[in-house]
Amino acid sequence: MSGRAPGEQGLALERTRLAWRRTGLGLAAGSVAAGRLLQELVGPVAWVVTVLGLVAAALVVRVALRRYTGGAWRTAGGGLVAAVAVGSAVVGAVALLVVLAGQARLV
Repeated sequence: MSGRAPGEQGLALERTRLAWRRTGLGLAAGSVAAGRLLQELVGPVAWVVTVLGLVAAALVVRVALRRYTGGAWRTAGGGLVAAVAVGSAVVGAVALLVVLAGQARLV
C-alpha cells in the first residue's frame, strides 16, 4: 500500500463507489427489462421478480454507499461481490428455466 490512511485513498474510493452504483443501476434496469419480457410467459409472477430485483439493486447501492463514503470506509472481504454474483447466477438460472419451460409448452 502507499501508506495513506483509508480515508485518504483519493479517487480510488470514488471510482469504486461509482462502479457499485452502476452495478445497482444495471441490476435495476435488468430487472425491469426481465419483467417486461417475461410477462408474456409467466404473467404477474414476472413483476414479483422485478420487485425483488429492484430491492436487490437498492441494497447493493446502499451497502456500497455506506462502505465507500467518507470516513465510514472499511476494508471488507468479498461478501458484497459474492452476494451479487450468487444472486445474479440464481436469477439467471431461474430465468433460463422459465424460458425453457415456456418453449416446451410451445412445442
